[in-house]
Amino acid sequence: MSSAAAALRGLAEEFWAWREVTQPDCYDDLNRVERPDGWLPDWSPEAVAERSRALAGFARRHRALDLSAQTVPVRVDGELIGSALARVHWELHLLRDWQRNPGFYLDQALLPVYHHLLRPDAAEEPQARVVAARLARVPEILAQGRLNLAGHAAAPLAEHTLGLLGSADQALGTAIAALAGPQPPALAADLAAASGAARRALADYRQWLRETLPTCTEAFSPGPEAFRFFLHRVALLPWSVEQLRDLGRREYARAAAAEAVLHRNGEPAARPLPADTAAQIRRQRADELDVRAFLRKERIVNLPEDLRHYRNLPLPAHLEPLTWLGVQHYTAARAEDGRDAVRYLPEPRPDLPYFQLAEARDPRVGIVHEGVHAWQLALSERHENPVRRHYYDSAANEGVAFHTEELALLAGLFDDAPASRRFVVNAMRLRALRVEVDLGLALGELTLDQAADRLADLVPVDRRTAWEETAFYAGRPGLGLSYLAGKAQVLDLLTACARREGAAFDLAAFHGRLWREGNVPLALQRWEVLGTSDHLDEARRLGAGVAERLGMTDT
Repeated sequence: MSSAAAALRGLAEEFWAWREVTQPDCYDDLNRVERPDGWLPDWSPEAVAERSRALAGFARRHRALDLSAQTVPVRVDGELIGSALARVHWELHLLRDWQRNPGFYLDQALLPVYHHLLRPDAAEEPQARVVAARLARVPEILAQGRLNLAGHAAAPLAEHTLGLLGSADQALGTAIAALAGPQPPALAADLAAASGAARRALADYRQWLRETLPTCTEAFSPGPEAFRFFLHRVALLPWSVEQLRDLGRREYARAAAAEAVLHRNGEPAARPLPADTAAQIRRQRADELDVRAFLRKERIVNLPEDLRHYRNLPLPAHLEPLTWLGVQHYTAARAEDGRDAVRYLPEPRPDLPYFQLAEARDPRVGIVHEGVHAWQLALSERHENPVRRHYYDSAANEGVAFHTEELALLAGLFDDAPASRRFVVNAMRLRALRVEVDLGLALGELTLDQAADRLADLVPVDRRTAWEETAFYAGRPGLGLSYLAGKAQVLDLLTACARREGAAFDLAAFHGRLWREGNVPLALQRWEVLGTSDHLDEARRLGAGVAERLGMTDT
């Protein structure tokens, strides 16, 4: 290894270790971080300033690297780390959730608790002690939020947070009481004391936010220039805002037309709901094995026999009250004991939200998306190159899952279930519409109400799902469009490889590599596979001068 490549490897190792300590927590399941032992969150003004100083140091070291004489894979690693550094700039200095979004502190206070409760062994004493330590940190995190948000909070995000805070303290108390029940008396007392203090802090935060709301700013979008920085410096997308908007509209029309064809003879009868959670779990376990075998038989992708599984489990009492905090999915991405990924299930019933109802009727619709995430993250974690083992942006990962979902549909996985087939196409419509919603929110063209209305009316989805999606994407600009943008890049790469290799093209081998490299932006994968940096070059052109115009000198 050359000295430049070794310096890059060292920088990457330090950066990822730092990121495990400093990365903010989020509702989504893909970007969850396995924290070091003893870790506790810290968003004090001093901690935020230290993040900026550390980031500037990493950025200077990255700029000083001369990789021009290195092989393309090494240069791709260099670009990947540059993109990951740009994401931290985006979070700290442009999006500024820590300064503008009151919901951010609800996440940073409660998600460390919730994420640990997602572990299948959460009720065991050692893990419950971790929960108690993180729970004890809640009042301090909310106090830090009040300091950082003062004079900067965005009113629409504050209003949404107030809605969540309405029952947050009660939900937390119910969850922790369920966890404390079987614990030794001393630990149960620690959990109860920490829960009581956290609940009081949530009530105080709610009252403070109510009093602060009249002084909040109406603006919640990062603005066009900042969003361009994300699109072209973080996600490395080769398409402008208008091209992305057109991509979403064309995909929406394609999905809507496909739905019209699929139910031209009337609405297909839905599969009956399972009798109970146990029956759904049994069905999902069999279906997961069948889907893996189907992907292999159809030569879509060959998953290693020893790759962990994607399982369902019943929703435990210590988790159920807090599911509004995040996706009920334990990815086990960094688990060293071969632990399976887990999706927790509510009892099957007709009034479940959009995705949960579809998965209750046919678990395969979740396996070909959420299961693909679990498998892809596990394969990426095995990567021989440690630089590429870490998730940091969703376009490649969501693109892989969305693409695989459609391939499974085309290959006939749902031929025995017309209603499931139609749901998969309807979900394509949802993900296409997310592009318009994401862009509209990020550019300040849509209010939260308008965005939720569009999802509820044009997919359609239930109001609860529409509001959850809208509020989440308002705080995470660029994530909603990542599904379709990533899938479009995957299809572009697949088509180019098939054209180049002709009859020798091996679809399963293509996907095996794609999944293993699933944390690498697709513009960089294209450079490595095809030997052309055209998408990266176009992303650079579209993002030229953005950092300078935003006054960002350390990027």
